[in-house]
Order: sequence, then C-alpha cells, then structure tokens
Amino acid sequence: MDIVFVRQLEVNTVIGVFDWEREIKQKLVFDLELGTDIGKSAETDALEDTLDYKAISHAVYDFVEKSEYQLVETVAEKVADLILTQFPVRWLSLTLNKPGAVSVAQSVGVKIERGQKD
Repeated sequence: MDIVFVRQLEVNTVIGVFDWEREIKQKLVFDLELGTDIGKSAETDALEDTLDYKAISHAVYDFVEKSEYQLVETVAEKVADLILTQFPVRWLSLTLNKPGAVSVAQSVGVKIERGQKD
C-alpha cells in the first residue's frame, strides 16, 4: 500500500468543553497519512487517477471549520469517517493536535488509525 500525506493542515474552529471555549475559535492541526494505490496514477500521470490531496484537504478544512464539537476525539472520528466515505482511501492515520490547550505542553491531541469496513 502506498501513502499520500498531508502535513500541518490548520483549521480554526469552536472546540472545547469550557464555556469560554464555546465563545472563541481555536486552532486544530491535522497530519494525515492516507493509504491508497498510486500505481495507476504513476503510470498515466493523470489527476483523475490519483488521490486528490487538495480535495481532501479542502473537505477536511470546510467540515472542521463549521463544526462545534467539544472533544478532539469526536473531531478525529468524524474526519476519519468523512475521508473514508468520500475518497478512495483504504486506510488512514490521523493525528490531531490542539496547540496551547495545556500551558506546560506545546500541543495535545489524539492519533487514530482507521480502515475501510468490509
């Protein structure tokens, strides 16, 4: 399996459980690894034969920017489901960072791996 990746996709959104967090937008940062087969696209050199990382990036950005979830875990699951159902991705690894959420850490977040359900 080949991997197409997107690094440091930044989205400002409402995220958090505290009242003050529901009033502001905070930055979430995504790293995506997307399992696919690039064989055909490498052979044809055609965009329609590959995994369109620009389309995926914009789909994730648009979805997350409009969301208002409380937990990063929920955002991670929803984004994984969006990618797996809307794009030809067999497997993904998603790392979601919430920078500045904890004063003594640069970032906190979750990392999940999901695959297509048979």
